Amino acid sequence: MPTVSAASRQRIYWGVGLAGILLIGLALRLHGIHDPMLDHPGWRQGDTAAIARNFFRLRFDIMYPQTMYNGPPPNYVELELQIVPFIVATAYKVFGIHEIFGRIVVLAFSLGTVVTIAFFGRWLFNSTLAGIAAAFFYAIFPGSVYYGRTFTPDCAMVFFLTAALYATSRYIAEAEGPAPYALAGSTLLLTLAYLAKPVAVLAAAPLLGMMGERARAHRAFPALGAATLLVVPILVLVVYDRRIASYAEWHWASGITRLHVLPALQASLTSAAALGAKLTNFRTVVAMLRVTMLGDISFWLAIAGFVALPWVAARTKALLWGWLIGGLIYLYVVVTVERVDYYLYPLLPLCALVIAGPLARFVAGLREADIATPARLALLATVPLICITALLFGRVPIAPYYGYNKDAYRNAVALDYALPKDAVIVMGHYGPDVQYYIDRFGWEEDPIIWTSFDEESAIRKGARYFVAIEDNRLRNNMELCAWLARFPRLAYAGAWPVYETDPAKVSPKAERFWREFRNAERSGAGRAFLDANGLCRLAPS
Repeated sequence: MPTVSAASRQRIYWGVGLAGILLIGLALRLHGIHDPMLDHPGWRQGDTAAIARNFFRLRFDIMYPQTMYNGPPPNYVELELQIVPFIVATAYKVFGIHEIFGRIVVLAFSLGTVVTIAFFGRWLFNSTLAGIAAAFFYAIFPGSVYYGRTFTPDCAMVFFLTAALYATSRYIAEAEGPAPYALAGSTLLLTLAYLAKPVAVLAAAPLLGMMGERARAHRAFPALGAATLLVVPILVLVVYDRRIASYAEWHWASGITRLHVLPALQASLTSAAALGAKLTNFRTVVAMLRVTMLGDISFWLAIAGFVALPWVAARTKALLWGWLIGGLIYLYVVVTVERVDYYLYPLLPLCALVIAGPLARFVAGLREADIATPARLALLATVPLICITALLFGRVPIAPYYGYNKDAYRNAVALDYALPKDAVIVMGHYGPDVQYYIDRFGWEEDPIIWTSFDEESAIRKGARYFVAIEDNRLRNNMELCAWLARFPRLAYAGAWPVYETDPAKVSPKAERFWREFRNAERSGAGRAFLDANGLCRLAPS
């Protein structure tokens, strides 16, 4: 038999190891993949799924994303470039509407990141084992597993961010001439990352760090290349955002930044109390990173990796330290305001790399160490033991995320069957996920602050049903509850009270009842009046 060379064995180990990790990552991400998108985070999944369906049904143009709320269409919204919803809508054109495509597309991006980070780690630490270890830890991080199968845009952003930093790292570290193709590819990937979700601009920090690292080594870097990488993706993002904001009714990206993120940052710079609150939120955010995104074991492995990093050979350490600095700034400025754990997603590839490099160096050191074979094997056995423990214990914190309200799903689907297809509704509940399954345009509102005047305005704009999902909150709003009593209730298979707010169906006794209620309300007897008429009774607390 011909002898297998060392290089061939390395390629075999690499291929088999990466394939095995992909199978593990796939198996983990398939859990709950057929569940309705009422699991965590239902709000974002409902929005993303609705945008994909509206691309398919209304306007197949990636520059015109539409949500379901704020009345009849069009309901254009200012968000990141809708890469995932548009790919899903394209699949809908061929196969019809099946929400499973949303999860499959996201899963593909997640597994694509596993592959990318494997090559990234192998190149960065010049070690096959480092590449395999980076892929393994990214594949099993609880946040990577769970959000690697939710119908959200974050997984696509992380894929493009990881690929962009890999490409730009190689370009900055290795290019000795203009290298136009490497520059074009790196710029394209950075642009896609920024467009997929603007939080990816944290990549500017590692880019600047690597450029500075090269300058300190007295290796000239083309000024045009540096300017292209730093300016062009940002410029494209600004042009895109201004274009879509010019006709959007909902300004989510700029609105959150202008109304929440920047004021909180300014306050923390001018007020000791605000700074203290900001730092408290920062600790909360780091705890989310530890518990649900990395898992306790992987979190402390990442901390240990950063501590050991000065003694680990890497092609560029400025990439890792710059990525960390950019990530911490992002956490402090943005995530302390929008405290949701999936906003921490961009740090997961970094942590996988920082765990993998020192781990591979530890294994290589043991192989070279002059110690007894049993001791060497015992120490080496700790590596797979740590990996298995991280995998098993990482499943625990995300287990509740898979749960969803089955009654809400059944009621929403029943209402979808019961209502006319062109019906416009007011939904007494904040939740794009529920509205997605009702599959009707309209308004989603808190019934305790929605007024009879708001409802009259919605009716004039075409609303013909009020869905009292949070019925007890409606009953606590005596005025609105009494006003809605003029309309009949819809008989259907679901449990939510639904008022048919068609002006043609108003009770002939409505105005007299309304005047009597208002008189009783002025005298402080509004609740007693409603109780006497058997209306709007409060459920036990």
